[in-house]
Amino acid sequence: MSELADYYRDRAAEYDAVYDKPERQQDLATLKELLPPLVAGKRVLEIAAGTGYWTQVLAGSAQSIVATDLNDETLAIARSRSYSSEAVSFQAADAYRLDEIAGEYDVVFAGFFWSHVLRQDAARFAQSLVRRAERVVLVDNKYVAGSNYPISRTTADGDTYQTRRLEDGRTYDVLKNFPTTEQFTADVAPADVTWTDLTYFWLATVTG
Repeated sequence: MSELADYYRDRAAEYDAVYDKPERQQDLATLKELLPPLVAGKRVLEIAAGTGYWTQVLAGSAQSIVATDLNDETLAIARSRSYSSEAVSFQAADAYRLDEIAGEYDVVFAGFFWSHVLRQDAARFAQSLVRRAERVVLVDNKYVAGSNYPISRTTADGDTYQTRRLEDGRTYDVLKNFPTTEQFTADVAPADVTWTDLTYFWLATVTG
């Protein structure tokens, strides 16, 4: 996972360009309608918040948000954004060590992080999320040829990887899994799942 952290650290300044893809605009607009009601009036713990793109979306309806990320470089960009609520704070934290994050939360939110969890770790990671809040909300990519980076390799455990290139030419071998509804539901069992399929993304609400 260290290479993944290095990739997102080095990509921080150019990360939000992914949200400019023309074909994804309708799906992004739909997510911006669906997400705020799921956190309305709630204390939210956001993991892998990155540059704060989704923090902005949630801030208008959440009671409070603690947005966390492993990289100071992406958090610096997140802190520089304007938010519709003053109850947004930021903290450097490891998504795999949620017990080290202080506070009580009603919702855990993770945008585009589930796909970076190894298949062998998925069930254990899901349990760590459910332990922290009564509701877990996840958003991530579906694989759509031509819109996503092609899959460069698949391991014996079923993990898929993409070769990602930064603007300066550096390349990274990045874990990026694309679970089916059935696979995801099995990973988070016995929790209940509400799953929404869009064209380029999926949205899952998990209640333990």
